[in-house]
Amino acid sequence: MSQVKKNDTVKVHYTGKLTNGQVFDSSLEREPLEITIGEGKLIPGFENAILDMQVNDKKTVEVVKEEAYGDVQEELFHQVQKDQLPQDMEPEVGMGLASKGPDGTEHQFRVVDIKDDHIVVDGNHPLAGQDLVFDLELVEIK
Repeated sequence: MSQVKKNDTVKVHYTGKLTNGQVFDSSLEREPLEITIGEGKLIPGFENAILDMQVNDKKTVEVVKEEAYGDVQEELFHQVQKDQLPQDMEPEVGMGLASKGPDGTEHQFRVVDIKDDHIVVDGNHPLAGQDLVFDLELVEIK
């Protein structure tokens, strides 16, 4: 049987969990994820875990934060004055916000604190700073 190698396009079912067992994403109720290994579209630890698997193989892997979304970066926390927000917006902790940079790129933020005159937003990936666990099942090698 063939094994997954770099540049292979594969289909994989996965369940992603935090180390405490809380599920944050799963493909089990939808089509399997189709990816080309080595394109860098997924976190490195996920792609590396699929290498050398064979069709129908199942395994559970722990992906350390350095191979996932990295450490929480303090420089990605920003204060935004409330008068810079849309007038009809009532910010809440956990709310997602988007902002366009001068070059037109969009950045995603989460509201993490609300003060009298400003809010604090976090531009880190929500899973930054965490080790992750993935249950994997290789469905197909194309």
